[in-house]
Amino acid sequence: MTFWRAYDEQGNPLNTGKNYLKFNKKGAAEGEPVFVVGNPGRTERYRTVSQLTYDRDYRYPLQYKFLKNRNDMLMRKYHTIKSDPTKEYEAQELLNDVANVANSMKAFGGISKGLKDPALFGRKVEMENFIRSKAPGVTYWDEMAKQYETLNPQGWAITYLSPSPYRGVHFTVMHDLMNYKEMVKNNGPQDKKDKLKSTIIEKFTKLNDPEQIEYFTLFLNEVKEDAYPGDMTLQKVLGKRSINEYVKYLVKETKFTEEKQVTKLFEKEDKMEKDDDPLMEAAAIFVSRYKEATQLFQNSGPARQSLEAKIANQAFKVYGDQLPPDATFTLRISDGVIKGYDYNGTKAPVVTTFFGLYDRYYSFNKEFPWTLPERWQNPSMELLMSPFNTVSTNDIIGGNSGSPLINKNREAVGLIFDGNIESLPGNFIFDEEVNRTVSVHAGGIYAALKYIYKADRIVAEID
Repeated sequence: MTFWRAYDEQGNPLNTGKNYLKFNKKGAAEGEPVFVVGNPGRTERYRTVSQLTYDRDYRYPLQYKFLKNRNDMLMRKYHTIKSDPTKEYEAQELLNDVANVANSMKAFGGISKGLKDPALFGRKVEMENFIRSKAPGVTYWDEMAKQYETLNPQGWAITYLSPSPYRGVHFTVMHDLMNYKEMVKNNGPQDKKDKLKSTIIEKFTKLNDPEQIEYFTLFLNEVKEDAYPGDMTLQKVLGKRSINEYVKYLVKETKFTEEKQVTKLFEKEDKMEKDDDPLMEAAAIFVSRYKEATQLFQNSGPARQSLEAKIANQAFKVYGDQLPPDATFTLRISDGVIKGYDYNGTKAPVVTTFFGLYDRYYSFNKEFPWTLPERWQNPSMELLMSPFNTVSTNDIIGGNSGSPLINKNREAVGLIFDGNIESLPGNFIFDEEVNRTVSVHAGGIYAALKYIYKADRIVAEID
């Protein structure tokens, strides 16, 4: 967190009058009203049942599976090198990758779980049916469902056939090759061709890398498991080989592991279209299937957007100002109260303390991800008893991180950084029973400044 001080043109601290938030280290009490002012990023609460069915069956579970598989791979690699002092930097970099993947995995997994919850999904069905009952003869929802009859079979291809470094260099270079061929065909700018050519050549040197082979094999298995029934894309690539047989064949037979052959490829770029290298053949199949799927989504985009606007208008006709519009990064204010919730067979209190931080540190043997910097390892009792986080019923979403939590006296009582795990379905529905905003308690900020960072001047000013 950051405190800002503004100065005037003469270098003196600026007197901003009433235009600031006072800092209240006592925070807010249970049941006290609190407000969030900020820019929530994106919600999709007006999606129809047919759209949410697509999200439930394809969009989120496939993204979650992709991330979960990569997270497992990265953690396996981490455990093989974490005890090697010569690979300390590599291990730390790996943990950074794990953190990024796991953060997205948590988000997609939470949304997916919420969509599969009969109670939450049932509420969306009931709401849609109620709105439709107030608009007899209106067919917008049926028209949207027809759009998704065409799009559902493309869901796996949109997710799995997009280029990603976590699908292996073999697959990303396929996209690069097809893009290069397109540039040659359309006489694209030479500087862009040269840049892409350098990228392709660098990737060719990694085709024999065991880790890249593992990523590529994992990708092929995911396609096998999740391609739409009857889709022959993978079969066209494999022929009569199994996935493992095909990977060995590809790595052995492609001539692009040899520098001379790579050079030759670009010297005769006008003949790339007829190149029968197995890598080029697979690229043509996979990338064309991906482009087919993306084209169908793009072509239906205007019609879907028009229907979405009409459906939202029907919802507003029924509910008026009882429902907020979807979050779009515009400035919003959200009201709520400080309130705990039922959690894992017990009660999540409205405030946690620094004790919890140290409980995890010692309970998990001081190991990642519960490790603590040296500065934090000898806490005073005053720190341990200080409030750390607090929860409230404000409706927030990604983009609100960094928003102040404010009481009725316009005092900052917390700093928002997250929602609880139960709030992840908030992308499509708000469940006031368990959906909570999580803020660093103002008293937690104060305690850290006083007992850990020894920021005595700032502490004195707060007091």
